[in-house]
Amino acid sequence: MELPGDEGGRTFMEVISEKYSPENFPYRRGPGMGVVVPIAGLQSSPMKDRLNLPSVLVLNGSGIVRAGDQAEIAAFCAHVMELDLSHNRLQDWHEISKIVSNIPNLDFLNLSSNPLSGMALAPRCAKAFSRVRRLVLNNTQVSWDTVLGLIREMPELEELFLCLNEYTAVTATAVSCPTLRLLHITDNNLRDWAEVRKFGPMFPSLDTLVMANNNLDSIQDSGDVLEHLFPNLRSVNLHNSGLNRWEDIEKLNFFPKLEEVRLQGIPLLETYTNTERRSLMIAHLPSITSLNGSVLTDGEREDAERFFIRYHVDYPEEELPYRYHCLVTKYGKLEPLAEIDLRPRCHAQVEVHCEGKVVQVSIRLDQTVAELKKRLRKVVQLPTNSMRVYYIDKDVCSVFGPEEMKYSTRALHSYSIRDGDEILVVPKTK
Repeated sequence: MELPGDEGGRTFMEVISEKYSPENFPYRRGPGMGVVVPIAGLQSSPMKDRLNLPSVLVLNGSGIVRAGDQAEIAAFCAHVMELDLSHNRLQDWHEISKIVSNIPNLDFLNLSSNPLSGMALAPRCAKAFSRVRRLVLNNTQVSWDTVLGLIREMPELEELFLCLNEYTAVTATAVSCPTLRLLHITDNNLRDWAEVRKFGPMFPSLDTLVMANNNLDSIQDSGDVLEHLFPNLRSVNLHNSGLNRWEDIEKLNFFPKLEEVRLQGIPLLETYTNTERRSLMIAHLPSITSLNGSVLTDGEREDAERFFIRYHVDYPEEELPYRYHCLVTKYGKLEPLAEIDLRPRCHAQVEVHCEGKVVQVSIRLDQTVAELKKRLRKVVQLPTNSMRVYYIDKDVCSVFGPEEMKYSTRALHSYSIRDGDEILVVPKTK
């Protein structure tokens, strides 16, 4: 969006001058709060006397199109380590490289939501990114060839964010990026495992792969291939993928260092209850220590594995999964648990006694004593303020006698009323 009166867009240095001037960004003492940068010797500088620049610059949504004076960038940004340029109008890699090349300590760069689709990246521009370790290119529609051009010149790159870029395929390359540990590539359209497997040789040290919302339909490689494809993968996020077979889940076991799995919103799990989903998933993945962000305890794992055996106890032999036999070896064949309904009862059939009259009445146990008295008015033909009500437990009445229901707000279920018990109504004497 163009700013009023500024059709040509703004420069990086103009935005810094405005945002971090002493009037808008007062200097604060203390570690990490920023430094005062004087402008002596920079005759062309638009600044009056100094800027109070922190080491983390947030310049998102500022209408930046160009770099501005490179000498000033070098003078004012020598200490800057993190730079957020998201939601600007940068579309020329040459202008971006002018900024990055003059910030020698830059570690983190966010270029999200800048219009970089179809913009060619010259090798000399890519070299400007050589010191950056964390790069965010979400929603830029940057081409995969451009991504490869960047990582070839980034020998220290550790984290790469490529979400919302409409990728349907990626290009394999002989050049690897051995330092990359985190690849965040959610909200694309990488449905085919043949595309995902290309990340293995490209990023041999990959620790975390986040590719939710890609609708990946299956994991097609054999166990031997998977074991060597992602040898260092510790965490994977496949939320909202298209996986619909337990065989695909079992294949995750071939990643030798996998500990954390996030797998929600997949077709395979739609027909199961929440308890069944978690238990069956845990039992299928014996090496993981965290599922969907929740750490697994030894007790939960044992419960899940025992549940898995009982869940499959009535399956035909030919349909039993391989994991079932492994767990039977561990725990033996388990009998189904007895089904015990622990839910509180909602009703009870009781005898109401009043002045020699006996009436069978069904009462709700979630109501209070006061509500019971209202219910009994028509039965005993007495107003509520003229009756005293007693509960008679048929099993212990001979020992303890009737219990007067004195407290109007007490719930009936707290008396443990059961079918066949009695309610005695006695008119109050004046």
